[in-house]
Amino acid sequence: MMPINAANAVYSKGAPRQHGAMEFSDAPVDLDSVRLYRLGRIRDELKKKDCAAALLFDQVNTRYATDSTNMQIWCSHYETRCAFIAADGPVVLFDYSNLPHLAEELPTIDEYRVMPSFYYFAAAYKGHEQAAEFGNQIADLMKQHGHGNKRLAVDRLSHMGTDAIRSHGIDLFDGLEITEQARLIKSNEELVLMQKAIDVCETGMKAMHEVLAPGITENALWAKLHETNIALGGEWIETRLLSSGPRTNPWFRECSMRPIEPGDMVSFDTDLIGPYGYCADISRSWRCGKGKPDDEQRRLYAAAHEQIHHNIALLKAGISFREVVEKAWPIPDEFMSNRYTCLMHGVGLADEYPSLKHRIDHNIKGYDGYLEEGMTICVESMIASDGGREGVKLEEQVLITKDGTKTLSSYDFEEDWL
Repeated sequence: MMPINAANAVYSKGAPRQHGAMEFSDAPVDLDSVRLYRLGRIRDELKKKDCAAALLFDQVNTRYATDSTNMQIWCSHYETRCAFIAADGPVVLFDYSNLPHLAEELPTIDEYRVMPSFYYFAAAYKGHEQAAEFGNQIADLMKQHGHGNKRLAVDRLSHMGTDAIRSHGIDLFDGLEITEQARLIKSNEELVLMQKAIDVCETGMKAMHEVLAPGITENALWAKLHETNIALGGEWIETRLLSSGPRTNPWFRECSMRPIEPGDMVSFDTDLIGPYGYCADISRSWRCGKGKPDDEQRRLYAAAHEQIHHNIALLKAGISFREVVEKAWPIPDEFMSNRYTCLMHGVGLADEYPSLKHRIDHNIKGYDGYLEEGMTICVESMIASDGGREGVKLEEQVLITKDGTKTLSSYDFEEDWL
């Protein structure tokens, strides 16, 4: 274990500062302000739920709380990196290895430790021994900084780790409730960073549009979005949701080596994690090649366009989820079986709470709540007939304001198809 000022001492003098993927020399806002706002949101939620601390393994959550990054995707499928956040006390980063330079000078981290990893790849038959050591360290932190409170919010952890912590009499609480509620309201500075991610995403979309021609494969077209994102400081793309022609219906086929044919509809969902770690979640549908869309393509597109804009017009701070659901665009029966999985959802560093379900699904899958000023929402549409050849996917990213919405995404729709 190492206090963060000791971590500074092992960093070579004069080396460029490394704060993870969020650090840019020309950041448009004070990044420390964003970092401290987000950590404060986590601590506020811990106090609301009477939790002494949070233990965050989800790399999106550790990113939100600390802004220290280390092989985020790799660490997402191994329990090898986490953050302990006391509601009234320090933040301790447990990392994959002894790499304190990855946390240097971050105002969100007070102490750096090497994680006693217990997943099988790292520990094999010594896993329970390592898990016990980890449990001991967490119990010690709870004793020092919990002020007698033994409630610990954990976002995700395997049974070996939870058993080791519970053996000390610590009560575990659902940490995802803490983190999802914390991430709900964006600061003005966060919105600036999110807009940067959207701008990069739409630059990548333009690069895709420019090379879309008969014969290009779905994978080659999708690669243009990845290339642009990485070249302009982005980080990764969470899905591979691009398909063409008959592969667009039903939805959720990921891109393939299929050559796109003349006249094919091409539909995609960006799910892009851009600069500063913020998500740009935008969907569009285009036609490949010269010529005009056929009547069926126009009909599908018009319905999706109408659904998106009708539902955006409903949104404002204070409206209940149920009211949005009840007033949402009525999906015609022929499109119902291929409807998207939700009407709309929150977005920040990734897809987030809330998820508003369709009217037909609300009583079983939906939940109550209200839209609030400062939330960012993605409004979804998937229009495809049952048994039809193609489908149209559209999605727009908006900010909830006091009186309505501000549209954050701006890539053109195919207005001349309407």
